Amino acid sequence: MSEPEVSKTPAPSPVEGMKAASHGLRGGIASIMASGADHFEETEKQLLKFHGSYQQEDRDARKSKREDGQSGKFYMFMVRGRIPGGRMNAAQYLVLDGLADSHANGTIRLTSRQSIQFYGILMAGLKPVIAAMNECLLSTLAACGDVNRNVMACPAPIRNSKVHDQLQADCHALAMHLAPRTSAYHEIWIDGKSQGGAPEEEIEPIYGKVYLPRKFKTGFALPNDNCIDIFAQDLGLLADVHNGEIVGYDVLVGGGMGRTHGRVDTFAHLGQRILYCTRDQLLQAAEAIVKLYRDNGNRADRKRARIKYLVADLGVEKIREMLKDYLPFPLQLPKDMPVTGYDSHLGWNEQGDGRYWYGISVENGRVKDDGAFRLRTALRTLISDLSCEVRLTAQQDILLCDLDHSALPKIEKILREHGVQLPGDVSNVQRYSLACPAIPTCSLAICESERTLPTVIDEMEVALKDLGLENEKFSIRMTGCPNGCVRPYTSDIGLVGRSGDKYLMFLGGRILGDRQNFQAKDLVPRAEIVSTLKPLLARFKHERTETESFGDYCHRLGQEQVKTLLTTGA
Repeated sequence: MSEPEVSKTPAPSPVEGMKAASHGLRGGIASIMASGADHFEETEKQLLKFHGSYQQEDRDARKSKREDGQSGKFYMFMVRGRIPGGRMNAAQYLVLDGLADSHANGTIRLTSRQSIQFYGILMAGLKPVIAAMNECLLSTLAACGDVNRNVMACPAPIRNSKVHDQLQADCHALAMHLAPRTSAYHEIWIDGKSQGGAPEEEIEPIYGKVYLPRKFKTGFALPNDNCIDIFAQDLGLLADVHNGEIVGYDVLVGGGMGRTHGRVDTFAHLGQRILYCTRDQLLQAAEAIVKLYRDNGNRADRKRARIKYLVADLGVEKIREMLKDYLPFPLQLPKDMPVTGYDSHLGWNEQGDGRYWYGISVENGRVKDDGAFRLRTALRTLISDLSCEVRLTAQQDILLCDLDHSALPKIEKILREHGVQLPGDVSNVQRYSLACPAIPTCSLAICESERTLPTVIDEMEVALKDLGLENEKFSIRMTGCPNGCVRPYTSDIGLVGRSGDKYLMFLGGRILGDRQNFQAKDLVPRAEIVSTLKPLLARFKHERTETESFGDYCHRLGQEQVKTLLTTGA
């Protein structure tokens, strides 16, 4: 007779051991930098993420090395800022602009989470970059890693009601509340001095010794403006507005975009409405959800470790029951406020206080000078001259705020002189497009994204004009791998790197971000993306209902009919 099987708890992933033995996220980061090495090995490479940096390899440089008969990897680093709500002053932006030249590759990358990234930093430049960002009162701590990352909020500086200022204030308060407490960050990057007792005695009151099972993303939105894609957040706070003030939030849990090719147990997932909290209960509610995830998330399989899998596997009612043990107040059911709008915030806008903001479209978030196109110089000139507040959007764009009415002619003159399109000249399909960096810097990238989406957009503009659809609003988002960093699984058209120059095509989402799209076609060559879509777009023009968007049309047809139409050429 055989012995009965004994259920065994899966062993934690190697990263869990690295965190546990890190002495408060220190590891050997400082000593390895001091040694003159050009890269970190696996443990420090993982710990570095908590400090706001990823070790990367320039695949283009590796290819050039091989062509020159050399071998070995070309190591470099990406550094990401933690900028709650995407908000900074002119002096801070100008510091970042200077760092792009002194230590990075001459560009600034605006992210889809309202932050900035630098690329091409060598080991010797890591500490100067991070120290300089802290000196101007920004930070990189928790911009990456298994913690709550940069907190998002609608960036519009609308001043004639309290709502937008309250949203930004709550965003900043929550970002600070969920920030790691370890003194390792200050010790390694700022002045090299210990801030107190021994590392093993430090306490992380929210995260504990091994932090979270995986990354955690948070965002604040308004029902009439879901510009930060609240349904794609691990923790989404949807504001309840009464008489011009925020009185509370519907709390959504379990959004996330990451998938893994070939694993059906990994999937994109929309955040689910779990509870309602008053505004003064916000920090306690968020902390309770983070702690629930800390204690119950999957620490064995990092590909299934996000909180969305807890919500999907256990269900909303079970999560509510578990959460009651973490909340210091009775759980109140959500109000289920609908999401009704999405604003890109581009162009010249009244703030409501007699001043204005100007939103500038930044294609794929890359701020650079390239030939006659000199966006980086234009922004530096304007921000320096106007001394204006700067806000970054989830659409990878930039807002210049608190402007006098006389600033408009100057702004548009500078932009034109530097070869930058004015917002009114940017096509809708470009306005609502997003791409991740992908190749050559991201180690996860299977296909190109940032460097190839502009060509797709150019081709799409021609096709839409031919069909008389150039004024349609729909979103195209491209990623180089299935992790979905720019949220392709809720867009009208999602293009996800599959193999070489071929992409998975997803259709049927929409700009509001409250609906997942579906896989419509596999292995679409980049050169055939637009030609594959054009017959379906033609049918959409003739068969749509009066208010139907392209994503709504595809959703109405359904996955099987759309797949058939794409296969037969519609």
